Amino acid sequence: MTILETEGLDKSYGLVHAVNQLSLRVEAGQVYGILGANGSGKTTTLSMLMGIIRPDGGTFRWFGNLTGPAANRRIGALIETPNFYPYLTLEQNLKIVCRIKGVDEKDIQRVIKLVGLYDRWRSRFQTLSLGMKQRLALGSLLLGDPDVLVLDEVTNGLDPEGIAEVRSLIRQVASTGKTIILASHILDEVEKVCSHVVILKKGNKLAGGAVDSLIKGKEVITLSGSDAEQLGDALTASDLLESVVRSGDDFNVILRPGIMAADISRDLMGKGIVLTKIEIHKNSLEEQFLELVKQDI
Repeated sequence: MTILETEGLDKSYGLVHAVNQLSLRVEAGQVYGILGANGSGKTTTLSMLMGIIRPDGGTFRWFGNLTGPAANRRIGALIETPNFYPYLTLEQNLKIVCRIKGVDEKDIQRVIKLVGLYDRWRSRFQTLSLGMKQRLALGSLLLGDPDVLVLDEVTNGLDPEGIAEVRSLIRQVASTGKTIILASHILDEVEKVCSHVVILKKGNKLAGGAVDSLIKGKEVITLSGSDAEQLGDALTASDLLESVVRSGDDFNVILRPGIMAADISRDLMGKGIVLTKIEIHKNSLEEQFLELVKQDI
């Protein structure tokens, strides 16, 4: 089932083209990352999807054909910092959220246990750590059991422990089958949490798809030999390689499509070069991202 589909979504602020003809599709059960540096259009995109700002052009549809309040009732969104009362307890704050959302207060215990704050539910909000406060914010979204969570830079400002807590909670919620749309500028966050990703730069879509599909296929092979200069000359002259980068006495190479590690090994042996190291590892999302953002828009 398609949860969200956008076609040519567009938004400008004066001379700044914040989102440029953005088209994407999110399917049920995906953890969909919107990845980009600050100013890439992530928050503007989410704000249009949630009806906070109006697009200049293009369309979007939730759940096949819904927009506006009908769609928003099925979505829990955290785009701006939530307003909790510091002098009220967690329970009291969540009761207020229940009244606003029209949700039965009986759901509070389920949610407070889910986010791991049951032993603190009678504590005042102001006594929580930043990580706990963000977990409570996520809990407030889960009241009423929405189909979709929309999260904007949800780990911003957290220490490493808080980041780990929030990531663990997102994975836990995702494991229940909920669809999550997560905007972030942190590559590691997207790679560890998301199943799918779209990469934005200055409002433009650079790439999109399953995270595995973006990082597979381009394996990086690290080679070294007894004679680094001879090996370097042979690799540079080889027509089996897409790229060669030297790092000390090691050479990191990417093979051309259809070429296997065994092919380059045989080729070098035929030239009398003995390898002392051959290591294969996948290109990371970070390497792919950095390669993409070098492109001129």
